[in-house]
Order: sequence, then structure tokens, then C-alpha cells
Amino acid sequence: MTLGELLPRMATPPPGPRSRALSHRLRDLEAPGVNTLPADGSPSLLWEEARGANVRDVDGNVYVDLTSGFGVAVVGHAHPRVVAAVREQAGILLHGLGDVHAHPLRVALAERLVRLAPVDDPQVYFSISGAEAVEIALKTALAATRRPGILAFEPAYHGLTLGALAATSRAEFREPFAAHLHGHVHRLPFGCDPERAGEILHRGDIGAVLVEPIVGREGVLFPPPEWLAALAATCRETGALLIADEIFTGFGRTGALFAVEAEGVRPDLLCCGKALGGGLPIAAVLGRRDLFRCWETPGEARHTATFVANPLACAAALAVLDVLEEERLPARAAALGSGVGERLAALADQSVGVTAVRGRGLLWGIELATAGLAKAWVSACGDRGVLLLAGGPEGKVAQVVPPLSISEAQLDAALTVLADTLATVAAPAEPLR
Repeated sequence: MTLGELLPRMATPPPGPRSRALSHRLRDLEAPGVNTLPADGSPSLLWEEARGANVRDVDGNVYVDLTSGFGVAVVGHAHPRVVAAVREQAGILLHGLGDVHAHPLRVALAERLVRLAPVDDPQVYFSISGAEAVEIALKTALAATRRPGILAFEPAYHGLTLGALAATSRAEFREPFAAHLHGHVHRLPFGCDPERAGEILHRGDIGAVLVEPIVGREGVLFPPPEWLAALAATCRETGALLIADEIFTGFGRTGALFAVEAEGVRPDLLCCGKALGGGLPIAAVLGRRDLFRCWETPGEARHTATFVANPLACAAALAVLDVLEEERLPARAAALGSGVGERLAALADQSVGVTAVRGRGLLWGIELATAGLAKAWVSACGDRGVLLLAGGPEGKVAQVVPPLSISEAQLDAALTVLADTLATVAAPAEPLR
């Protein structure tokens, strides 16, 4: 078997000697904050290669990846179709001219996204990252409605640029920059009584309601049935625009191409990214044509970037959309999800350390009793060759987010490691007396 189809295979306890050496060099060279290294000074493993559902580190350890690289590798790492598309495009046009001269693949990708968008009469506004897509959506809502207010929810993660950061819920992200953040953000608990949202929206100053249909990074949380539909109805009544942040959930992760489809909701604006580029940076806002008219102004573009709709990223995105359709990956996520749910639910029966399990498709969260337990479990899984991340405001929700193309053997092996390692870091549940 080739990398991409392998079960965990550990050559040395991670992080191995080369990872340690490179970590030491990186800590000296790269500014703290995003240099991937723990604050306590310990080393971290470094990726050398990734294919399918496998990652190989610089010391030769092979892992099964339950992170999908933050949800990016929905079709698998380095899918052959994506790689071939990027290689072909690299020999034709590496870079265009942003908002001045387009290229054929930009047109083709816009056509595909418009066709797939769960939005009425949609157009596309391209961006480079998910956070930038949120910025564009918020700017569009402000310009189209002339209302400064934003209704956001807790918990939520929308990115760390200044506009998106104002709507992101975690205080530790916002506090260092509080003096410079948007001052018109109202917050409610995710999934709260819709009447509470109605009270705020009927005041008339809210232009944007920004919501994740399923909370991703901040704990894999699902709203009550019909909650999102009720929120959408209140937006229509009051003239506020519903912005669905599907950067994490979009492109098949939850068993539908977009999570809003399961709720029968058509947002005014939808932010997508991560999985779209198959590993290359590209994102987009899919929105109603009439709303985007607010950008029709003479002179320079008012929101653009040098690398917007880069030709390589467009080639990769078109290949991703082809693979999702031809390999029926959203349906595969839905089919595999029921079995994953049963396996993960059994963990809660086996250990008092697991307090909740929730998910849909191939997006699952396992909530642990403490952040310390979650950290220990993630580390133990890594030692056994399974990559896992913990999220949520307190860092105690382990997230199972594998590529939708993961083999059943790999998924079974990874879930077995999760169960075995949990037994080593958490005491089993005491039988009832």
C-alpha cells in the first residue's frame, strides 16, 4: 500500500529527533504566535508529506489524520486530480492580475459555485481566506443595509482579522485588540430562544446576523431543530441579512454540500473556504445579486487582494468540486457518519471522562470532562499514530474531522486507537450498584 492508504506506522516516539531539531531552529527564527510550537518550550512534530488520510512526519512516522488539516483536506491530502490540475495550470498561468484582468478558470469556478450555492440569484465574491470572506460579508451587509449592528453568537469562531474578530466569541482573542474592534456587536447564546434574537432584530439597527449553522472549532455544537429556520424568518421580517459561516462545514463535511441545506435555509450571504481549494488558499462569499450591487462604485476596488482567485487555486477548486461530485463524497460522509456516531457514543459508556458526543456526517466532537484530559488524550493518540485536535472555548472537545475519502480500514483503526488510548488516560466508568 502507498501513503494515503496506510494504517498508523510509528518509526520512533514523536516528536522524533529531526522534529526536535527543526522545532529548535523554528523557535529561534519565527515570531511567536503562529510558529506551531507549544508555549512551554517543548518541540512539536513537523509534517513532511501528506496523501489521502495519511500524514508522514519528518522522522518517518505515518499517521491517520482525523484533522483534515483544519478541515481543508475534505477530498484527502494531495488528491491526484487536484495535484494534476495544479501541475497543468502551473505550466500555463501561475498568476493573473487580481481585480484588473481575470482568467478562464476564474470564470469556470464562478459558474460552478453559482450553480451550487444555496442562495437565491447568487453571485460570487472571491477572497483568499475564510476570515477575509467574513470581512467581505460583513462589509456587504453594512453597505447594503446601512445598519451598523451585528448579531453574533456564543460560542463562535469567524476568524481573527479585525472585523471577523469582533464577532468571534472567545474573549482571549478579542481583549488585546478591544479598543479597535467593531462596537456594534450584540451576542446571544448559540441555539437560544429565537424570541431573544427577535427582540434584538426588531430594534432595527442590526444589518447582519452572522452564524455558523453548526459551531465547528468552538465545540461542534448543533442548534435545536428549526432554530436556524426561525432565525432566517426573523431576519426576513426585520430586514437583517443572514450570513451563514460555512467555512468549516461546507463542501460535504456534514453529509450535504452545505450544512444549511439540512435545515432548509437559504441565507442571504454564505461564506465558504477551507476545503474549496483542496490545500491551496481560496475562499468566497456566495450572495444575492442585489446585495452585491453595493460594490458598484467608480474608481478603485474597495476590497481586493493581489492573489484573489489565483489561477492555481481556481484549478484546485474546480478539481475538488469534480471529486466531491464524482466520488459522491457528501453521501459517503453521511453513510459513514452513523457508524462513527455509534463507535464514539460507546466511549461515553466506557469512561466517565467523556461527557458528551455529538456530530453529523464526518464532523464529530467528543467532549471531555477537563481540558487536561483532552490534552492527554490528544497526545496519547498522536503517540499511537492518530492525529487529533481539541477545540472549544476550554479546549476540551476532541474533534473527529477526517477526510471524506478516508478508507473504512483507516477509520476503523483510528477509532480503535481513540478507544484504547482513552482507557489509558481516563478511568473506566464505575458500574452502578
